[in-house]
Amino acid sequence: MITEIEDYFDKGCGRCDRFATPDCSTRQWDSGLRALRRICLEAGLTETVKWGHPCYMYGGRNVAIIGAFRGDFRLNFFNPALMKDPDGVLEKQGPNSQHAGMIQFRDNADVDRMVPVLRAYLAEAAGYAEAGVLPPKKSRAIELPEELVDALDADPELAEAFHALTPGRQKSYVLNLNSAKQTATRISRIAKFRDKIIAGKGATER
Repeated sequence: MITEIEDYFDKGCGRCDRFATPDCSTRQWDSGLRALRRICLEAGLTETVKWGHPCYMYGGRNVAIIGAFRGDFRLNFFNPALMKDPDGVLEKQGPNSQHAGMIQFRDNADVDRMVPVLRAYLAEAAGYAEAGVLPPKKSRAIELPEELVDALDADPELAEAFHALTPGRQKSYVLNLNSAKQTATRISRIAKFRDKIIAGKGATER
């Protein structure tokens, strides 16, 4: 994965073999991604690279992250449960997401058409970050391994999908991870489980 912000806008995220090729998703959405970047910076957010993507912070907290896919590009807000969405533009990342926290673009020109809305939503999210406001935590019947907690904190889509799982499916992952003695093994398993969790399946389901 990339570690330098300019590499994302010039080459891609570095997470697949399409990196630095004309087929990279960032090439298709180049102007839209750069417009999003400009709006985030104009909002006074701090730009950094996290998980191979441009991440924007305020007050030391994550506010939003940009991503590009073959069919669209996105601005995802952290802590989507806090967002009010008066313009009705937020969407859920997947069928198992509990809260809508994504603005999806299918045309590069859509970003410029949404500038006032994007500025307002970024200001709202930055306000929560500055005040240290977080969504209320749901009580958990099971104790999550530290590595899983870290992975959920770092990946909004994964967190939404995991917390949408039934308690039994959540427990299946906890039991599997706790059976590994090494931290590296747990981290590796979490990466392999990601697609299953997003799909709403338990650890033993096909």
